[in-house]
Amino acid sequence: MTLDDRFAEDYREQRGDAPLQGTRIEPVVGPVSDWATDFSHMEPEWAADPYPIQDDLRRRCPIARTGRFGGGWLPTRYEDVAAIAYDTEHFSSRAVVMSNFRPPREIAPVGGVPPISSDPPFHHDARKLLLPAFTRTAVSRREAATRALCHELIDALEGREVVDAARDYAQHIPVRVITDMLGFPADDGPRFREFIENTLEGVNLPPEERIRRMDEVFDYLLRQIRDHVARPRDDLTTYLIEAELHGRKLEPSHVAGTIALLLIAGIDTTWSAIGASLWHLARTPADRERLVAEPELLPTAMEEFLRAYAPVTMARLVKEDMRWGGVEMRADDWVLLSFPAANRDPAQFERAGEVVIDREVNRHAAFGLGIHRCLGSHLARMELRLALEVWLERMPVFELADPAAVSWSSGQVRGPRTLPLRVG
Repeated sequence: MTLDDRFAEDYREQRGDAPLQGTRIEPVVGPVSDWATDFSHMEPEWAADPYPIQDDLRRRCPIARTGRFGGGWLPTRYEDVAAIAYDTEHFSSRAVVMSNFRPPREIAPVGGVPPISSDPPFHHDARKLLLPAFTRTAVSRREAATRALCHELIDALEGREVVDAARDYAQHIPVRVITDMLGFPADDGPRFREFIENTLEGVNLPPEERIRRMDEVFDYLLRQIRDHVARPRDDLTTYLIEAELHGRKLEPSHVAGTIALLLIAGIDTTWSAIGASLWHLARTPADRERLVAEPELLPTAMEEFLRAYAPVTMARLVKEDMRWGGVEMRADDWVLLSFPAANRDPAQFERAGEVVIDREVNRHAAFGLGIHRCLGSHLARMELRLALEVWLERMPVFELADPAAVSWSSGQVRGPRTLPLRVG
């Protein structure tokens, strides 16, 4: 098979620098003066424990603002987060990671990483392309391999008194699942971790450095795509290369952008949820002991972990100047949709600040709201369930080895980066 002409050359060179002709802002870093007027999700106190900050804002300033990142807003009430998530008329998804760069409006309605960066009407068809790979039936076919991987990872920890449940366990599971789905080399896992940190935690880097690091991601993806063009196989990458939308093969930027989305969002969100759940059980012996004694409660407990420790915050861009929710939003202002804050709103959930592992009514927003609700939710739930099931079966007794040694990621996906546990 000859190399698909779409990928014979670097599509980024073919299209010129148009997608980069957006607005760049000089990064602002350093301590926050007042979370109501100067918030930043990149500061260490937010990464360490954002919930008291969010609770305080919900009481005194439910839609906080900041001049950082060129200007943005942070709603903390469930009602406001949901309203914006569903409102595609006034808010655009053309960029979903709040940073010091705003892509030009012309990049809509496709965006850089469709379908999560896509606006209607393009979004509907771009999302529909991916749905077959993420149905309950498709996900169920990956259960056996995922369970075997969990056991394999725990086998490798045998004989150790202290293990890092983030680096040695949680972070490996979604890496293997997603690389298998995409048909990428499993040995490239460490590289994917670097890609994720650059994309989600590097938003305050100087613009030139951030562009260079993002180019490394897409250089890698283009190599993998070309390899699949030359040697097609039964995986998601070949599927996207061969897929058609509106009677035409996908644009090279669409193929690469969607793969980037699946690789980055599909990994960090899930390993964060697994790690946060294990962190909770390590510091809450009563919940750990109950789940060991009542494994049938795990699906319910799992939903509560997703609510209480929702890992994902998404961003939107305001389309035009307007007054919304009592504040004056300007065109291209950022809006951070904090699903973690929405999930702890006492107006929406009883005992919102507590983790209640047998909570019966739990309509949380951990997977988002509106048209961009996570299409991989079945996959994420499967990975989280099996990761916890196998861990509790094999490691029923564990605790934090050193609470101060636990570190959390900064940015829009929050989860443990290091999680030392004493086991046995």
